[in-house]
Amino acid sequence: MAIKRKPKKKNTVKKKNFRISRFLLKALIYFVTISIAWVLIYRVINPPITWLMVQRNFEETDKTEKSVKRKWINYKDLSDNLKRAAIASEDARFMQHSGFDTKAINEAYRKNKSGKPMRGGSTISQQTAKNVFLWPHRSWIRKGFEAWFTILIEALWGKERILEVYLNVIETGPHLYGAEAATQYYFKKSATSLTKRQAALIVAVLPNPRRWSPGKPTAYINRKVNAIIRYMNYSRIPE
Repeated sequence: MAIKRKPKKKNTVKKKNFRISRFLLKALIYFVTISIAWVLIYRVINPPITWLMVQRNFEETDKTEKSVKRKWINYKDLSDNLKRAAIASEDARFMQHSGFDTKAINEAYRKNKSGKPMRGGSTISQQTAKNVFLWPHRSWIRKGFEAWFTILIEALWGKERILEVYLNVIETGPHLYGAEAATQYYFKKSATSLTKRQAALIVAVLPNPRRWSPGKPTAYINRKVNAIIRYMNYSRIPE
């Protein structure tokens, strides 16, 4: 009587692992291809909407106040004062790093570890990648995607496009996105012609533009504005 041989478990496991590996490899190739194409499209086409805009829209309970105010201004038309203020406040080494400011990250880590108020080390490039391509909530997964898209926009956009997109998509107040919407709302003028103080006021509230207002600056915001103005003279901007 012939003895039936049981299928070898090793072969079954190998086949299963091979199928999983092949699936993961395909998924990785698709992700890389799509993300590169996405970044290249936004190199020439302005991002029409961000995840944060969608989220804020769903969060609002007052339907009459939901209209998003936003108007795109090309980089060359944006006030140089605004560009310098953004770099002075958000990313002093913007023109030197390649997307990640290791010195700022280490400084933030030391301060946070010592128990001082939490401080981030994100560059303008990282903030742009997060705002344009990713969802708002923090997680290690999102941080990984943020790093990937930061590398891509640094390589495929360059500093001028990064700063242009950043200044046009950031949340600048309730229902306000981009510098133009903020300056029109708070100063009744265009972001093409801002004084140093006006530019510094717009940028000073960026950590929490729904709490602070350029139109009614607190003592803390005024101190921050004065510091930004001092550093603006040393800020290099993309030409």
